[in-house]
Amino acid sequence: MPFTTAWMDEQFAATPVMVYGLNLLLAGAAYLLLQHGVVRVEGPDSPVRQALGRDLKGRISPLIYLLGIIGSLLWVWFGIAAYVLVAVIWLVPDRRMEHYVDAHQEPPTLRP
Repeated sequence: MPFTTAWMDEQFAATPVMVYGLNLLLAGAAYLLLQHGVVRVEGPDSPVRQALGRDLKGRISPLIYLLGIIGSLLWVWFGIAAYVLVAVIWLVPDRRMEHYVDAHQEPPTLRP
């Protein structure tokens, strides 16, 4: 990732922007694979699955990255805008895990 970031910083040409998008896409795919692996190991009633729900952010991000990669062939700034859009989407706090933990937390017990 640092190499492609530095390469893209040198010139906003189609190839560096596409390679940067490919790195982002692969990172997003790795996140989805990890998430699916955890759910598969824990089963269909997995707490992770219940906490994440449909996981719209996780599913739409790779699609936006793919659009950015393809779009950078037409106009480099389209690709950059797509990558910034995903960053903004993930900057919005995601409270699903927090809500799940709060709902399933056992009340504290008093110890003598």
